[in-house]
Amino acid sequence: MIAELAAGAMLGAGVALLVSLLAQPRPGIAATVARLERSGRRTALTRSAAGAAADGRLDRARQTIGARLESEATLRGWQLRRTRTDLAVMNRTLAHHLGTKALLGLAAFIWFPSVVTLLGYASGPGVPVVVAAVAGLAGFMLPDLQLRRDAEQRRRDFRHVVGSFLDLVAMNLAGGRGLPEALMAASSFGDHWAMVRLRQALSNARIMGWTPWESIARLGEDLGVAELRDLASALALAGDEGARIRSSLMARAESMRRKELVDVEGAAGESSQSMLLAQLLMCIAFLVFLSYPAVSQLGS
Repeated sequence: MIAELAAGAMLGAGVALLVSLLAQPRPGIAATVARLERSGRRTALTRSAAGAAADGRLDRARQTIGARLESEATLRGWQLRRTRTDLAVMNRTLAHHLGTKALLGLAAFIWFPSVVTLLGYASGPGVPVVVAAVAGLAGFMLPDLQLRRDAEQRRRDFRHVVGSFLDLVAMNLAGGRGLPEALMAASSFGDHWAMVRLRQALSNARIMGWTPWESIARLGEDLGVAELRDLASALALAGDEGARIRSSLMARAESMRRKELVDVEGAAGESSQSMLLAQLLMCIAFLVFLSYPAVSQLGS
């Protein structure tokens, strides 16, 4: 009886921790409710405040664990360049990511063996141990896979915005502005996160005394976007030749749009092939279903 109670307690703790990790955080909800409903509904406000406090405790625990893991990685000389680049694209910190990996791995390490034990699938003590190891490793690696997928999606969005940015720079150059002024003016259009990053990079260049193309190259290096590094090289070589750089930027923007169109067509082709394969497997299964009674009768 004690083993079942302990397994149930661990199962509940694992479920609660997993739900807390996967749930979307809602920071500032208590303040929002207080501002909109200051005059009443004290019960709803109390629940919101409690939920915000729980989110705050989880974030503090994740940040503390992540900071310790980051310090340990720094002491051991682990660069984690791919992870840092993806985190820069997602605008997240390494400590937050490492804390998420540790907590999710711990939750999977506790939860899945508890489920196996509670449901009676564990024929011996070795099964929960193996399940715990596999689940913990999978939970620890899952944030990396999710991070890389999201980072690649944001890089595609960034490349799309860079094409529009180059068109805007060419338009400003045609209006008689110099190259640095055209870059800053083009980055001022829109509040998309990619435009904001470009605008911040150009503003930092003014503060640090860098050239705009040097700042763009640094941004491309931080985000892992090769198109920005190529653009910075072209801008550095162009100098003050306005007409030539204007035509070069327009050609580069057109080339980026063609490449994006090719990527989209390739992805659509892969999806079509996947659908054809799925339909073929369904047809084979249906033929097996139809022929099985006749084949079984031949055997008898």
